Amino acid sequence: MARKFGVVTRDVLLAEDGLGFLRGIVEGRHPGPPIAEAMDLDLVEVEEGRVVFVGKPSARFFNPLGTIHGGWTATILDSAMACAAHTTLKAGEGYTTLEMKLNYVRPVMPDSGTVRCEGKLIHRGGSVITSEGRLTDARGKLLAHGSETCMVLRG
Repeated sequence: MARKFGVVTRDVLLAEDGLGFLRGIVEGRHPGPPIAEAMDLDLVEVEEGRVVFVGKPSARFFNPLGTIHGGWTATILDSAMACAAHTTLKAGEGYTTLEMKLNYVRPVMPDSGTVRCEGKLIHRGGSVITSEGRLTDARGKLLAHGSETCMVLRG
């Protein structure tokens, strides 16, 4: 079955808690976001406080230096760290990213293979959520890591 991509209505998004909604993407009940299709990213694991994305870096994401653009790396890390926060949302809550910090350790290249990006919750407060992420290549070598702060939105 081919994966579907799109955006659900706000009512659908807010009807479930964050964990249930993200599991719905993995299970195919909800479409994946269009950016996942455009950037060759897939959400493959979801549990409370933790998610895993995989990505396929290819030459179509090269910067002028001939390496994968840092924006691609930032996108998969932001996705993982934000979705780790998303798993903690109650039905009716939303969130937005306030700040993100990344450290690029090694260049990402097409021969990095399928990369794995794990996002983990650090802290869930009443209005602020912090998370961290690690991007590794197919051999398990660290490519980049980061941290993120999100603000909880109600109603």
